[in-house]
Amino acid sequence: MALGTYKVFEKNPAEGMTFEDRQKVYFASNKNTSNVVSSAGDVDFTQAAAAVTPAVVYIRTTYSAQQGRSSGRDPIEEMFGDMFGQRMQPQQSQPQRASGSGVIISTDGYIVTNNHVVANASKVEVTTNDHRVLQAKVIGTDPNTDLALIKVSATNLPIVKLGNSDDVRVGEWVLAVGNPFNLNSTVTAGIVSAKGRNIGIIGSEDNDDQQSSPFGSRSRYQQQPAAPRLNKAIESFIQTDAAINPGNSGGALVNTKGELIGINSAIASHTGSYEGYGFAVPVNLAKKVLNDLEKFGSVKRGYIGVSFQELNSDVAQTLKINTTNGLYVNELVAGGGAEAAGLQKGDIITKVEGNKVYESSDLQERVGRLQPGDKIHLTVLRAGAEKNFTITLKGEPAATNRTAANSKTAEELYNKLGASFQPLTQAQKSKFRLNSGVVVTQVRRGGFFENYDIPEGTIITGINGQAINSTNDIDKAITNLKNGQMVIEGYSADGMRFRNSFDVR
Repeated sequence: MALGTYKVFEKNPAEGMTFEDRQKVYFASNKNTSNVVSSAGDVDFTQAAAAVTPAVVYIRTTYSAQQGRSSGRDPIEEMFGDMFGQRMQPQQSQPQRASGSGVIISTDGYIVTNNHVVANASKVEVTTNDHRVLQAKVIGTDPNTDLALIKVSATNLPIVKLGNSDDVRVGEWVLAVGNPFNLNSTVTAGIVSAKGRNIGIIGSEDNDDQQSSPFGSRSRYQQQPAAPRLNKAIESFIQTDAAINPGNSGGALVNTKGELIGINSAIASHTGSYEGYGFAVPVNLAKKVLNDLEKFGSVKRGYIGVSFQELNSDVAQTLKINTTNGLYVNELVAGGGAEAAGLQKGDIITKVEGNKVYESSDLQERVGRLQPGDKIHLTVLRAGAEKNFTITLKGEPAATNRTAANSKTAEELYNKLGASFQPLTQAQKSKFRLNSGVVVTQVRRGGFFENYDIPEGTIITGINGQAINSTNDIDKAITNLKNGQMVIEGYSADGMRFRNSFDVR
């Protein structure tokens, strides 16, 4: 009886741990899975390929015909065509399908992939390397880095060991593992061609002053900068010449030790197929994003609070300054961390944490790993002399009402909601005088929450007559339908009670 009682109240040892910490525990307990030796000397990739391939999955997504993804498509898809998702030709009344890859990073079913692989999907299906087909739910997405976290209900899954992308060196051998052209578990080899690439494919639709092309070129200088605003897109890609093709998106870029150093995201191509240039999100940036998505359902990102532009000889001549390296501060965001720390318009950011800054990605990736409230050290050039500043990052201003997304499984219904959730804090419970509930932390395009104008910050207290206090409660409640109707109850951010009913047939 004592042992049984202990098991009932025993906490999951992984609860509260980051994915990296969980992996350290896993590999410490399974030493035979972590002793892959670097094969760069013999140019033999068999050990690394064998270690990684079992944990790279094939992802198929379905989009209802009503969603019409051909309009309002992901900007990356707009610029690169349909190469990422291998979309079948859309039919008037048939659901549309797409596919891509993903990487298992936790033995209990968490998988990292690209945002554009699963964005707006009503159904996400994962096929493992041993041919199991599992339904997945979208835990959260981050369009600003093109990353997403999904989860399947399974245990003891193989995982790819998280590496350190800061240690990656130009010229070292790497492997790309994914599912190009629906060819499952394909491994290609190449080298790291460059680091910190900013190719202009994320967020350029938000800035009319920046011009984008399908090949990543972008104007980096604005003659008359507009009012400053937070730069949300983070691009600091690892560039590789390992063959990456349609379907590889969301797959693994690993070093010769079999460690994950990047998530394959884009290619530069005139044809939509491999032409020698592939780009991956560095894993050190992905770690922060994925941990936030699991813990909060959205990314808690800190901002310096400056509008800047990269310097080169042309920009320096226009601004009548002598230096051609660094980031020129155009404006300061009112109330931002930079303004509070004493930065000024016309300062030139030359170093971040003691490392020289040549491109915007040198700064953005470093900041992208931090939370609001964290501190970052910058060196700026002012009046010919360098000055050091310690800046406390500020969070994004409060989100406003966003209007931006017949299955029977819990995963499919969860994805149709198009939202991410976090349990209420004790302070929130006290404020609204509630004993239970979850708060909406993210609303994705095309889902019920967007269609019914349920914004971030909304509190959900009940679904289909069942009290909600966690995402597990949501899983149980959403399948308890009556006549195909899902009833959601809760409170808006201003305290107004609501009750909405959706037809999910």
